[in-house]
Amino acid sequence: MLEAVIADGGRSSVSDIARQIDMPVATAHRQVLTLVETGFLAPSGRGRHVAGGRLLTMAHRLDEKQAIVNIAASFIHRLAVQVRCTVQLGTYENEMVTYRIKAGRGSKSLFTRVGMQLEAYCSGIGKVLLAHLHDEEREAYLAAGPFVPLTQNTITDPAALRDELALVRTRGYAFDDGEVALDIRCLAVPIRRRDGTAPAAISASQIATDRHRLPDEQLLPLMLETARQIEQRAFG
Repeated sequence: MLEAVIADGGRSSVSDIARQIDMPVATAHRQVLTLVETGFLAPSGRGRHVAGGRLLTMAHRLDEKQAIVNIAASFIHRLAVQVRCTVQLGTYENEMVTYRIKAGRGSKSLFTRVGMQLEAYCSGIGKVLLAHLHDEEREAYLAAGPFVPLTQNTITDPAALRDELALVRTRGYAFDDGEVALDIRCLAVPIRRRDGTAPAAISASQIATDRHRLPDEQLLPLMLETARQIEQRAFG
């Protein structure tokens, strides 16, 4: 009932909303009365209601990225079981990747940890998040430099990095092929809002020499499907 009233935006009466969602009118009125008493809804006249002060306060406190983490956790753990390697979720803050979920085989030995920040230009997650920034924000990042090489594979030239990010945005996924650590190969995909921006990304990291490593053509569809499920749950 709360969701229906908020979606309605104060245009319809409680009785009309009840009929729209196939709820008994008496039940709807009782629920709305409780929601008003607890501050989640507020009357707006003529039997209509809008978001109340308590709900608005909660909305202002809501961290979208943490909400995505909460939604994504079970999907990430399930993916980690499927792909038999370390799966992580990261977000972008202050030109760095923040790792927020880490699960799966090999996770204890991989150098990253939950809460850790890493430079964005050299990681799979970072490339995905940079690629989905607004153009002016991405250009400001590329102009800030310098980009220090962590291995001989790290992309450090701003023009080459710009081309790499354009490719990532076009194809919808990124690789870190020994750019942070020579023995680690990482594939990353975005978690997108409806407007195409990406507040988060997920990655699967494998030891490059592991003979049991899942090929990219098998790994990528599983990751894209997981990202799609998270997007549907988070953004509808």
